[in-house]
Amino acid sequence: MSEEEAKETLKNILKFTSDDLRCLEIYKNELLSYNSKYNLISRSTEKSIWCRHILDSAQLLKYFNTKNNAKLADFGTGAGFPGIVIAIYNKNPKFHVKLYEKSSVKRDFLNNIKKRLNLNIEIEKNVYSGSINADIIVSRAFKKLAEIISISREIIKKPHRMFILKGKSAQDEINKLSLGQNYSYKLERSITDVDSKIITVEVT
Repeated sequence: MSEEEAKETLKNILKFTSDDLRCLEIYKNELLSYNSKYNLISRSTEKSIWCRHILDSAQLLKYFNTKNNAKLADFGTGAGFPGIVIAIYNKNPKFHVKLYEKSSVKRDFLNNIKKRLNLNIEIEKNVYSGSINADIIVSRAFKKLAEIISISREIIKKPHRMFILKGKSAQDEINKLSLGQNYSYKLERSITDVDSKIITVEVT
């Protein structure tokens, strides 16, 4: 998928505004600038940021509504995927986005983007530092599914929903788990990669 096709999908399918796309362009340029000094994303994906990173993150917006007053937590956000993309799209001050990232270099980048784009987000260091009050969990490149489910059981308030972007290993990771009665899941197709999946999990 080309950059223009990714932008058209963002605008026409996912309903990003022209101003959202302008903010995403600033975000992309800042990311490339930082990436020339620090390893925020793989250098091999720099020419496909709009599809590989931005649109891949944005597709999660098909599964929840930011107009609802909810708390979203992004585990292992890295350079801000998917959390920053969701925050750029979000227009509801009562929809809270919190990003978790252990790398101080990446947190510095995220704080720069927060200030540059005036985003309504919080940035935290450690997922394991205490209980997590979130209605929605998103994750793109964090841990194996088993570890995410363990966090869900132990430190996230109930009920909540999880949306986890995974590659070919999605079904294998699910098969190795014993989810329990209060966990139900579906596998959805990614719009950016035929081999990738989105694991959606409902926790009651």
